[in-house]
Amino acid sequence: MSARDARNGPVRDATTGKRGRRDASSGPGSSRVAREETGNVRSTGRRKGRPSQAVAVPPVDGLVVGPVPASARATGVLLVLAGLVGAVALFPTYLVVGGRALSQASGVGAVLIALLVPLTQVLVGAGLARGRVPKFGLAYAGVAGALALGQFLIEVYRGSSSTSRPGVEVLAGERVLTSSVEAGPGWVLGLVALGLTVLAACVGSVAWGRTVMEDGGSLDAVRSGLAGTAVLLGVATVLCLSLPAADVPDQLTTDPVTGMQTVVTREGPQALLERPGLALLGGLLLAGAVVLCAVIAPSLRPRLAAVGGLLALTVAVLSAGLIGAHDALHSPDLEWTLPGIGLVFAGLAFAGLTGVAWRVRRGGP
Repeated sequence: MSARDARNGPVRDATTGKRGRRDASSGPGSSRVAREETGNVRSTGRRKGRPSQAVAVPPVDGLVVGPVPASARATGVLLVLAGLVGAVALFPTYLVVGGRALSQASGVGAVLIALLVPLTQVLVGAGLARGRVPKFGLAYAGVAGALALGQFLIEVYRGSSSTSRPGVEVLAGERVLTSSVEAGPGWVLGLVALGLTVLAACVGSVAWGRTVMEDGGSLDAVRSGLAGTAVLLGVATVLCLSLPAADVPDQLTTDPVTGMQTVVTREGPQALLERPGLALLGGLLLAGAVVLCAVIAPSLRPRLAAVGGLLALTVAVLSAGLIGAHDALHSPDLEWTLPGIGLVFAGLAFAGLTGVAWRVRRGGP
């Protein structure tokens, strides 16, 4: 037998007693065995590719929204109804003052300005009724309802008690004397819209604690700055609201004998805190609500709740300022006052705070 046959020939297994052929590559002296013993051998099979694992990316700002309770959706429905009723209230007769019918839809500009609040209520309420970012809508409803309570009492005074102390007033952009006042359907619908807004705030306060919505706290770093600025704006807004946004200018008369000019003060619209009874109470509630909501809104969690509260302040203050500007520009008896200009700037400043709260977010994982 040759050396090759002896090396590759049949051999007997010492443990089993069976004959078999020895493989040269598996012998103790083979180079493969040596490489396996030293660990320098590569697997000849292909590696099985691992399936790609999907990386879960958390949502922007880490927002987590739980089940939306029925009370929150009901708040959204009430907001939508308030907005629709408020929009319809612009077109019928508002009040009949001294036999003169007044309407809030006195022009295209007046309608667009007056639709600012109802349209925002419809949009925010529709999103809340669908269960989208619920605390955004609930915060808006709470702030809007707090502001609407004072306005509700002021409107009740205008349509029912203003004749107890007749005076010059600016209603629906017209300078009138409240010797006799009769409520029209527009006034009734406007009162219903304010009542629905207050009711939405009450239902929303019940739904707030039952609604789960949290985020990663991206607004926490700037909350103190937002709150301080909002408080200053709230105080400035109250100071501007305490005086008429559009007033009657003083009349300059000349004495024909002496030629001396004299300034004659004409009676103008009543200031917010000069009205008696329910109007005074409503003015105090409105002033307190503006400052209180300016303090609370930036501190609401999550971030979108703060955005909703600031948005309600923005819409209310900006609407009041723009209505005063429109009345002054379209009435020959009125002029735009410094408080009216301040209201517009305060509304724009609140809009800037709302934009800052909206833009401060944590993107990516």
